[in-house]
Amino acid sequence: MMTNQKDILSFFFILSLAGLGSIQLSMAKEVIRIPVGVVLDLNSSVGAIAESCMTMALSDFYAKHAHYRTRLDLRTRDSADDIVTAASEAGYMMKIEKVQAIIGPQRSAEAKFVMELGRKAKVPIISFSATSPSLSPSRSPFFVRTAFDDSAQVKAIAAVIEAYSWLEVVLVYEDTDYGNGLIPYLVDAIQEVGARVPYRSVIPPSSNDAEILRELRRLNSNSTRIFLVHMTASLGSKFFILANKAGMMSEGYAWIVTEGLSTFLDPVNSTTMDSMEGVLGVRPNIPMTKDLEDFQSRWKQPNKMTAGLNLFGLWAYDTVWALAMAVEKVGTTSSSSMKHNTSRVVNLASLETSNMGKDLLETIPSSKFQSLSGNFQLVKRQLEPSTFEIFNVIGNKERIIGYWIDKQKGLSRQLKYDNSEAEKSDVKRRLKQPIWPGTLQTNLQQRN
Repeated sequence: MMTNQKDILSFFFILSLAGLGSIQLSMAKEVIRIPVGVVLDLNSSVGAIAESCMTMALSDFYAKHAHYRTRLDLRTRDSADDIVTAASEAGYMMKIEKVQAIIGPQRSAEAKFVMELGRKAKVPIISFSATSPSLSPSRSPFFVRTAFDDSAQVKAIAAVIEAYSWLEVVLVYEDTDYGNGLIPYLVDAIQEVGARVPYRSVIPPSSNDAEILRELRRLNSNSTRIFLVHMTASLGSKFFILANKAGMMSEGYAWIVTEGLSTFLDPVNSTTMDSMEGVLGVRPNIPMTKDLEDFQSRWKQPNKMTAGLNLFGLWAYDTVWALAMAVEKVGTTSSSSMKHNTSRVVNLASLETSNMGKDLLETIPSSKFQSLSGNFQLVKRQLEPSTFEIFNVIGNKERIIGYWIDKQKGLSRQLKYDNSEAEKSDVKRRLKQPIWPGTLQTNLQQRN
């Protein structure tokens, strides 16, 4: 009888251990989902590419960090390329869905409004594409820029202008916060290398072909034939097709494009690329690593977009990784922050404050890792580049003709700086021979 009792007790003890093990396993698998808002213009190439990159980032990150107890719950809203819609969607997610951070919005003008909502609700606004220097993380306590400030490129652009001894450069830019924000920095940098800006051409994004052609004729009536274009891809693509039609992509002209258009040369169509032959561009140098090569290959398979992968897509991917790391460190102290209402009525004046936003804001800037776009490390809550590449559009391809390696070293033909280049009296020799518009081998001498 005693033996049977012992057997029964042993049986129940084993069952209890098995039950405890299943409970522990269940607890181990339990994750805390952190709602994060995403505001993008889903009908734009930047928005569509960024959304697909962020989806892949989530999958890649948690495949590598399956043991993490937190999971980002991305909730994407379409800004429809409208400032009011962007602000409304962001406000709704802060107020009703209690998001703990917002990735986006996509454009600088939209970010300006959403940043104010983030300040009131203490929700970090993390943008990988609002690059205008008019938006400053140092002046906006809840703004984080996981991209480069546009003003970082002006020294590299000025170095190219100096290399070819151009004395006058006409600025052509779009009439938006993005377009206008960089101009004071460009003017200062151009003047520092002994050149001047005799004329500025401001083109509204809503301009039709006839209006742009009219402005191009006005530009062509001036003596200066050196143009620096600062536009986004949508307007820039149209502009260069029309410039070619106006006969301004021919011998005797020189064109430089800023990072905003340079990062999009892969996705623009062949007609635009053909119209841009001979154009010089400046953009951040992104080292080709095995991880980046692998990602590009994987990204192409499920995505049938006409636009190709661009720098903003890589920054969007890296942003998700940085935020996922920060969320895991911060965790959560109140499950109430994860509840949400279904009402669409939002009183933006009475936004509640996020219970983990401040901690996230302190943690995100400390994230450091080898990202797809290089070394991810924020300085004063934004990325800082050290190297830019200078390229030349030839047909539907690009050829790197040199690099700009920080302020001390300047231009170099090679990515690895050669000290002997600093001794060359002819700065132009620090760049490989470009092909100029309308000619294959002719150097463009000083035209003004």
